[in-house]
Amino acid sequence: MEKIENSDFKQIGNKLLSWYKENARDLPFRQTKNPYKIWICEIVFQQTRINQGLNHYNNFIKRFPDVKTLAESLEDEVLLYWKGLGYYSRAINIHKAAQQIMNDYHGAFPHEYDEILKLKGVGKYTAAAVSSICFDGKIPAVDGNFYRVLSRIFADDFDISNSRAFIYFSELAHLILPENVGDFNQAMMDLGSEICKPKNPLCHECPLNKNCLAFSLNKVSEFPVKTKKVKANDLDLKYYFVHRNGEFLIQQRKDDFIWKKLFEFPPEISEELIPFIKSVKTVNHKLTHKNLSIEIFNVEVDSEEVWKDFIAKNDFIVTNVEDSHEKSFPKPLENYIENYHTAYRIL
Repeated sequence: MEKIENSDFKQIGNKLLSWYKENARDLPFRQTKNPYKIWICEIVFQQTRINQGLNHYNNFIKRFPDVKTLAESLEDEVLLYWKGLGYYSRAINIHKAAQQIMNDYHGAFPHEYDEILKLKGVGKYTAAAVSSICFDGKIPAVDGNFYRVLSRIFADDFDISNSRAFIYFSELAHLILPENVGDFNQAMMDLGSEICKPKNPLCHECPLNKNCLAFSLNKVSEFPVKTKKVKANDLDLKYYFVHRNGEFLIQQRKDDFIWKKLFEFPPEISEELIPFIKSVKTVNHKLTHKNLSIEIFNVEVDSEEVWKDFIAKNDFIVTNVEDSHEKSFPKPLENYIENYHTAYRIL
């Protein structure tokens, strides 16, 4: 790590706050210090760009305006309003955390960082964000933006894939932390998203370029350093789209493995349905650490007797396209249903 004079540390944080005061993005969740709304927005936007997730956030808050409403809602409805955001385990976790707040904190959102951290699905970043924005906590909300901005400011080659990276960059952040930590955390998010971007950063527009060692050394592209890459695993899945006269069969997944609690087609069928297989389609789909190859068999059952017998022997839900819109499916299966709907209407 290169050297920055100690006297310049706080100047960096305060300079960032001045920039934020003039350039902060006008976002609906910045008009409140309601910890419930800040918590939901932090979860929504962890893996979703703000311009892509804003409507989802607004719709979710409109349906579940407070902890009590969320806690008392059915899990399937929470999943439905999470539809399109992916990472459905997060929706399950916030539902459980809302119930936790009602049961353990008498419906009042916990104020202390350590207590917020106890909520289901809440990590150190989210706890720090809620604590600092809503309750004046003095904890930096370290995430990928912090890693990138700090590693460039200090020309620091500490590997961000290292297991100690969070602790290391938290300590760096404390060096430049101003008094208003809540605004500082949001300023870092804006700076990392809009200026100090992973690729093609707008260094000449950056309010910290005179304090940035990587910029002065013309080495911005070399930071942050990340050597460890997580290899995606290949996974093969098989589904059977069993349908008759506009109706088809589905079931709900368990809460283990991928796509927790979402709905899916039958993963296997009995021998009497094999003759009704009309075609098969292979769909490739990427998750964060998995490359999926999904075979979907089109099973059009034209025998009412076989249809009724198969339903009677299995614990599947009979649905149609219209009713399926009230349930959450993995994106590849949702697309398959829409294509089926289009083809069925043509017929």
